[in-house]
Amino acid sequence: MINRLVEKIKKTEAPIVVGLDPTMKFVPEHIQKKAFAEYGETLKGAAEAIWQYNKAIIDSIYDLVPAVKPQIAMYEQFGIEGLTAFQKTVDYCKEKDLIVIGDIKRGDIGSTSEAYAVGHLGQVMVGNTMCRGFHEDFVTVNPYLGSDGVKPFIKVCKEEKKGIFVLVKTSNPSSGELQDRLVQTETGTADRPLYEIVGEQVAAWGAECMGETYSYVGAVVGATYPEQGRILRDIMPKAFILVPGYGAQGGKGADLVHFFDRDGLGAIVNSSRGIIAAYQQEQYAGYGGENFADASRAAVLAMKEDIGQALAGRK
Repeated sequence: MINRLVEKIKKTEAPIVVGLDPTMKFVPEHIQKKAFAEYGETLKGAAEAIWQYNKAIIDSIYDLVPAVKPQIAMYEQFGIEGLTAFQKTVDYCKEKDLIVIGDIKRGDIGSTSEAYAVGHLGQVMVGNTMCRGFHEDFVTVNPYLGSDGVKPFIKVCKEEKKGIFVLVKTSNPSSGELQDRLVQTETGTADRPLYEIVGEQVAAWGAECMGETYSYVGAVVGATYPEQGRILRDIMPKAFILVPGYGAQGGKGADLVHFFDRDGLGAIVNSSRGIIAAYQQEQYAGYGGENFADASRAAVLAMKEDIGQALAGRK
């Protein structure tokens, strides 16, 4: 799957992933009204509104980008109905030939991680039949329980030729409270930030399952920390980097050049509300709620130009 991701980035010339992270405040009024008229102001009504909102955005951007990244918590808040909307979104994205990165941030003790890995990336035995659960192509994984929480995902990735993105240096403001903590090395000669040590572990895990150029084991490194991105690019030369934090969180194209390899590959940049709620931003307000999907398309094109100019200026 990592090979296919690289191929689609080359084809679209857009190292961009659209974060499908819907909340009801993003869903235009006309979609909410229609869903509530059919199902009432219920969890099912909310899930239907989110599904129709997602579908319209997917229809407007699927030809521009290689991948999408639905954040499962935004669906879980609506219970089983929300998870149904999540599944419908994943399935529809696959129909549109988009690569799906399930942003699930799972990581637990071995047996639990195995169940998460099987449920999202692999197959589960039901009687004498192997069945697939959510069936994403990649998922995000929290490594801070150690190898016990990550290796079950790597095992399934090898079996299914799928991939993971391991949280290394996240984009949120408080990430440094733990991730930047200085840790004494085994030799005791120097202290290093924890994220560097996690990056080295990602590189080691990734060496076990390589694609043609990059590993099935990638990393999450926030756009809001460009200097750390430069350091981690060197530490993890074969890891594809998923870069959150573009746009609404403050990251911009000029911040991202060090996340990429010299050939302009090696990273994919996420924007969520900056795209899916573009119509609520001043520069796209002219589209209005009725044309929210067109605003999302315009935001993707602007993001593609911004990143492209930044990478071109690096050469």
